[in-house]
Amino acid sequence: MSSRRTERVSHSIRDVLADLLRREVKDPRVATVTVSKVEVTPDLRYARVFFSCLGEPERRDSARRGLESAAGLLRGQISRQLHLRYAPELRFVVDDSYEHAEHISALLRTPEPGE
Repeated sequence: MSSRRTERVSHSIRDVLADLLRREVKDPRVATVTVSKVEVTPDLRYARVFFSCLGEPERRDSARRGLESAAGLLRGQISRQLHLRYAPELRFVVDDSYEHAEHISALLRTPEPGE
């Protein structure tokens, strides 16, 4: 069960990361990355960052590597901007819920045989 504090910190980290990826990180591998969700552990030491990236699976892997290479910069900025005692260790996870929702939507639009 998450506390209100961890929820607030998670949302704040998501906002800071989205801003940093748009303004500070110049790596072309992360140009189309969207941060969809952040989950922080209760001790605020670790954060799982869920992201989506349109394109082939290879592009998502490339984006994850780009995010991992920028993790040090991102951690430092999160700590400074949010005034956290510890900068959480960032772990990047591909969020494929958008692709899954699109697949379900396409299945629902397809007429059944005999209609």
